[in-house]
Amino acid sequence: MHRRVLGRSTVPVTRLSFGAAGIGNLFTEVTEDQARAAVEAAWGAGVRYFDTAPHYGLGLSERRLGEALRQYPRAEYAVSTKAGRLLRPVDPPHGTDLDNGFAVPADHRRVWDFSAAGVRSSIEQSLTRLGLDRIDIVYLHDPDDHEQAAFDTAYPELERLRAEGVVGAIGAGMNQAAMLTRFVRETDVDVVLLAGRYTLLDQGGLAELLPEAERRGVSVVVGGAFNSGLLADPAPGATFDYTAAPQALLERALRIKAVCERYDVPLRAAALQFPLGHRAVAGVLVGTRSAHEVEDAAAMIEHPLPDALWAALKSEGLLEADVPVPTAEGPA
Repeated sequence: MHRRVLGRSTVPVTRLSFGAAGIGNLFTEVTEDQARAAVEAAWGAGVRYFDTAPHYGLGLSERRLGEALRQYPRAEYAVSTKAGRLLRPVDPPHGTDLDNGFAVPADHRRVWDFSAAGVRSSIEQSLTRLGLDRIDIVYLHDPDDHEQAAFDTAYPELERLRAEGVVGAIGAGMNQAAMLTRFVRETDVDVVLLAGRYTLLDQGGLAELLPEAERRGVSVVVGGAFNSGLLADPAPGATFDYTAAPQALLERALRIKAVCERYDVPLRAAALQFPLGHRAVAGVLVGTRSAHEVEDAAAMIEHPLPDALWAALKSEGLLEADVPVPTAEGPA
């Protein structure tokens, strides 16, 4: 699978990456065997970039991912995790963590911490859970309500860790483009992770973030290409950004699907490949919880897409005329 190096770092990532929230029991339980099979399917499909976070299953995702990857040569894959939430043990009895979206015992609590000490402690704990001696990429995780601390204390600590060789590339991961644009303009990040804001239904990242990233040589990894489900299977009851999709968006997704069907293209393939049309986008991160889902994503990322499909989406007003789209030769 094609790889690109992130920004000015030396860290390569595949254009499809494995999002490991699912194997941290996101919304529902996944067995140890299912988690391992999902990672092994990703490896078999050529995926060499795996993303996790302490937040995902209160550390379960990191532990499972590290264990599954241990059988492979360390130099052949990249792992990213995130900092900003420390995990603190709590006394029993333990309920469940489903209020935070994960079907795991609530035996730890999350503590927001964007201090320098908090970032370093978070990464040390992640290294232990992953069983690694270095982490390829660290993102500041959802610093929306901690902007000053993220820029004043957390980010400078990431720079120090990168200089020490503990981390290969640094950045921030969010569901919004505005603060990520500030990171690109005001810091020396290698990469930003943009979730849900550069998709077939929402190109909010195109206004400022993506052009600025391209100008400054910063890579963008796009997550949430399906907008939490609507672009995977648009039907009544489908979700957009983890809530019920508004009727207007559902209708728009169905129109996009109808155009795709005219060209014998699954909507999932168009949704996954669309972000790769922008030169700043290094890859697409897909959350998967099973071998089947991994194999489907790998097939969709390689599915041939005719140029006429994108022309039709633009002519029908489903994409703006100036939105970059993938071509057979690469990004527009």
